[in-house]
Amino acid sequence: MPIKKSAKKALRQTAKRTIVNAKAKKEVKALENALQKEIAGKKKDGIKAILPKFVQALDKAVKNNVFNQNMASRKKSRLQKAVNKIL
Repeated sequence: MPIKKSAKKALRQTAKRTIVNAKAKKEVKALENALQKEIAGKKKDGIKAILPKFVQALDKAVKNNVFNQNMASRKKSRLQKAVNKIL
């Protein structure tokens, strides 16, 4: 356990950030899985509903430094490419 006051504060901050980051990652992953399922089923309505939510959640996570910008761009690009084949 930390002894110094600043180390205790750093521990509290890390704990809070870990929870926030985990929530953002979980949301993005859930939306990505849902989108993959819709792509596999070739359901156009589902894809059109989920894709904007996925992109928004991913961009928000990048803004908050949960994910790297390049990784997010790569995911968006690959999923958009798969969507374009269906639509």
